[in-house]
Parts: sequence; C-alpha cells; structure tokens
Amino acid sequence: MISVLTAVLYLLLAPIAGGFIAGIDRKLTARMQGRVGPPVLQPFYDVAKLFEKEDVTVTPSQNFYILSYLVFMAVTGAIFFAGGDLLLVLFAFTLAHVFIVLGAYAAYSPYSYVGAERELITLMAYEPMIILTAVGLYLVTGSFYVSEIAASEVPAALYLPGVLIGFLTVLTIKLRKSPFDISTSHHAHQELVKGLTTEFSGPTLAKIEIAHWYETVVLLGIVYLFFGFNPLLALVAIAVTYFLEVFIDNTFSRMKWQWTMKEGWGVAVTLGFINLAVLYYFYLGV
Repeated sequence: MISVLTAVLYLLLAPIAGGFIAGIDRKLTARMQGRVGPPVLQPFYDVAKLFEKEDVTVTPSQNFYILSYLVFMAVTGAIFFAGGDLLLVLFAFTLAHVFIVLGAYAAYSPYSYVGAERELITLMAYEPMIILTAVGLYLVTGSFYVSEIAASEVPAALYLPGVLIGFLTVLTIKLRKSPFDISTSHHAHQELVKGLTTEFSGPTLAKIEIAHWYETVVLLGIVYLFFGFNPLLALVAIAVTYFLEVFIDNTFSRMKWQWTMKEGWGVAVTLGFINLAVLYYFYLGV
C-alpha cells in the first residue's frame, strides 16, 4: 500500500515539483546573466498557454509517440518512487526517450531529423554510465530495489565517488545543459532552432514539457540514492547538484557532439569503471 501511495503521489506531485524546479532554473539563469528573469511560476503559465493553442502536427503518429513518451516517463518515476527494481526503471526510462526520437523522425523536418540523430548520440553517451550507476549501488547495498537502496545505512557516496562524479557528468547531458545541449535546448543559441522539438507545438509541446518535469524529478531522485543514509544531506546534495548544473549551463558554451561522446565514455564511464573495479577487488573481495 505504501508503494502504491508513493507512486500515486509521484504522478500527482512530480509535475508540480518539476515545474517549480524549471522556474527556479530560469530565475537563477537570469540572475547569473544580470537579468531579473521571469516569475518562478512562468513554466506553468507557458504550459497552460500551450494547451490553449491549436494542436498542429505534421503526421498523426507524432501525437501517439509523444503521448507514449509522457506515459513511459510517468511510469518510470512511478516505479522508482514505489521502490521498484532500478534496472526496470532504467529500461522504461530509455524506452521513453526512444518514443520522443521516433516522434521527431516522424516530422519529416531537417531540423527535427538532425535533432533526433543527436538525441540518439546523447542516449549512447549517457546510457553506459547510467547502467554502471545501478551496478555500483547494487554492489554497495546488495540490492537493485530502490526502496532498499534508499533505506540502506551504507554511505554509497563514500564508496562510489567515481560513479557519483560520472553520473553527475551524464546528468548534464540528460538535463540538456550546456555544453551538451546538442539535440535541443531551452535557450535561443541552438543552431538547430529547437532541434528535436522543432516541429512540435501546442498541446503536444506541452506534453513534452511535462515529461521533462517528470524526468527531472527522477534524475534528482537517483542523486538522492547516493546519500540515502542521511536524508537531510541527500536533500542538500540535490540542491547543490542542480545549482551546479545551472552554473555550468551558464558558464560553458555548447560543444560538438564528439565532445558529448568523449565525456560520456571517456570520462564518466572510465571513472565509473575504475571505481567499481577498486570497490570489487579491495572491498568486496576481502
């Protein structure tokens, strides 16, 4: 019953939390750029306005793909916050992004097509590190279940510093922050216009935004798992992590897709793999 309740609470409250996080993101970005910025509630106003617009799509299949993207992203978080299997969470998480890529391909737009190609590149860049994160948490806590990982008294962050740094590296990719916002961006500096989401508008684009809010909450929830032994410290770590993501977004310019692959595989995966090797041979091997 507790698992069902937490899943329902996530489905109801995650869009609200994600919208507020997006509003805080915009406010911090504006302050870092010497501007006042929009109100914190502006993301909610934007989504509400999108739902009032006409639903214009190039092909009918776009609506199906984006609805599937939203549904699977919501299911991903529901499984996560219900304390389910982390591997199942990652599978649903990846499947959700496959649907948005298919939606972009269905638009028959050169900008959308290139955005979809780059989204697949980012998927390949961060997916290995996401899997290493799940493996690392399992080696430390002895379980793949989110509820058991979160309740573990083992300081996972102390045993998995390389995995944590690697995850934070790909987190920048997943949140589409500079310098890795190669497929789409919330800013106006994209040479692809809006890339992946170029051909989406109205209610369809609103669904994408809500899915992003769900996604943000799930990703920050994974950060929590590293510090679950101390809930207060975990919340502080989440706040610091997101602030650093906003700071990086406003400090670095966008890089080429080759750099995304180098960071995802060359840096993040290397750190994660070395950390797991050391953990296995010098700690678990004893």
